[in-house]
Amino acid sequence: MSRTLPTGENGRPFPATTPFSSSGQSKDQRSIVLVGLMGAGKTTVGRRLAARLGMAFHDADVEIERAAGITIAELFERYGEAEFRRGEQSVIRRLLGGEPIVLATGGGAFMDAGTRDLVRQTARSVWLRCPLDLLVKRTAGRSHRPLLKTGQPREILSALIERRHPFYAEADMIVDCTDDGVERTTERVAEALDAHVPPRRLEVALPGRRYEVITGAGLLGRAGALLAPVLLQKRAVVVTDSTVAPLHLQTLTDGLAATGITVDSLVVPPGESSKSLAGFGDLADRMLALGVERRTTVIALGGGVVGDLAGFVAASVLRGMPFVQVPTTLLAQVDSSVGGKTGINMKAGKNLVGAFHQPIAVLADTDVLSTLPIRELRAGYAEIVKAGLIGDVALYDWCESHAQDVLGGDAACQAEAVRLACAFKARVVGDDEREEKPNDGRALLNLGHTFAHALEAEMGFDGSLLHGEAVGIGLVLAFRLSHRLNLCPGQDTVRVARHLQRAGLKWRLADCGRPLDPERLLAHMRKDKKMRDGRLSFVLVRGIGEAFTSPDVSDADVLAVLAGDDAALTIP
Repeated sequence: MSRTLPTGENGRPFPATTPFSSSGQSKDQRSIVLVGLMGAGKTTVGRRLAARLGMAFHDADVEIERAAGITIAELFERYGEAEFRRGEQSVIRRLLGGEPIVLATGGGAFMDAGTRDLVRQTARSVWLRCPLDLLVKRTAGRSHRPLLKTGQPREILSALIERRHPFYAEADMIVDCTDDGVERTTERVAEALDAHVPPRRLEVALPGRRYEVITGAGLLGRAGALLAPVLLQKRAVVVTDSTVAPLHLQTLTDGLAATGITVDSLVVPPGESSKSLAGFGDLADRMLALGVERRTTVIALGGGVVGDLAGFVAASVLRGMPFVQVPTTLLAQVDSSVGGKTGINMKAGKNLVGAFHQPIAVLADTDVLSTLPIRELRAGYAEIVKAGLIGDVALYDWCESHAQDVLGGDAACQAEAVRLACAFKARVVGDDEREEKPNDGRALLNLGHTFAHALEAEMGFDGSLLHGEAVGIGLVLAFRLSHRLNLCPGQDTVRVARHLQRAGLKWRLADCGRPLDPERLLAHMRKDKKMRDGRLSFVLVRGIGEAFTSPDVSDADVLAVLAGDDAALTIP
């Protein structure tokens, strides 16, 4: 059974998917929209850029005056700014609806949310960022600018910078202007366009709502531009742990602040110990002490532990707050950040208290993977393998061909691995958000996890066995159990075990480092949240890419697999 990997759908407020060449560079041929304050040089640069690229050039202000038959100043005087902006958006929509062009917009155009959405969907935007002194110099004597007639130009421009720059920062690219000539600025814009690789966007479509998983390099520094379109208010609380904070927190908060988002941060201890009732209560108390509102967004910056904990707090505080996942481990990027499962651990087992609380966005910055130790990369890689084993033979074949590239730090292969795994999970979650289909829905994502959670519980969640490491062992055990039940060919079990071994993952019970009692492991499984009518439900396989769920597995068969000799698997 091979599943077709999903693709995103276009629609507000998300832009169209951008095509890529085999090298990963953008082949984006959409229009180019220049934004910035008066005096930034949008028209002058735009004309030269259009000539350089062989595209038509249009100035939005000129087109507005032509359509209205009066000047911009007269339009402001007669109708006011609000009505002017509505007409401006209509003109820009018309201009961007035809062949690709270079368009220079008025200084206030990008302030309008509807215009920003329009540009985001149909064009590439470039902010010509210009310092105050240069703006003052360039606008001196421009009496036709209505906004400059109300006071001292420097004071007016300074106020405009403070108010408008956070919105301009949502542009796709930023080019700094200097006083070294318009040709040099034009060249910098062309270079930025040539080098720009937009993030990849994958839609998770759910009944009545949707969100995007955005993957790419450098997303933390652009977090404000990427998240501003979906935030309910420009305020966020970032939850992270003390390991991730010194590595990535400042970059994220700077990226958010660039678009005027006010940020508070809360740091928790690293590791599974934070996913407890005590940890939940402490984080909820600290969040409430900040005076958060129901429209304040909680942003989880970290691995699966931070995402699960922050997500559960977001689901609970004030009876629900918006939530964004910014995963910093490979495992979190490909698995736990997508799908809306949140929760904490209890003495009885892992993730037994929690809620389904879908994020409003996921930002998976592949640059952060370079800071991970190889053990963390391997743990995340196990979840990518799992996706292929569940329902996509082509994905599993890709893993066998590219494992060393992914684990060796090849950025392009890592990005593709994240995209493929998220695409698979997005489809499964979209079909069965709350794991309500008993046989062929989201429950399939638990392949290997009944074993894995029991192993983690027996090891005491002390970090000696990472979740992804437990999943790797659990995958082999699931294939062994399926083979014992005469469901799966023995060669498939060997193939999976061999691949995990060659990738350097833990794949057998002996890799846990100490003897494990099968009866104790089975006792942990009986506390699993996947129990149905008092019986364990296992995800089994008929082969690679052919997973299904079954409640008809005897304790005797499970114990036989747990007590079996891993060495009996011949790994060539």
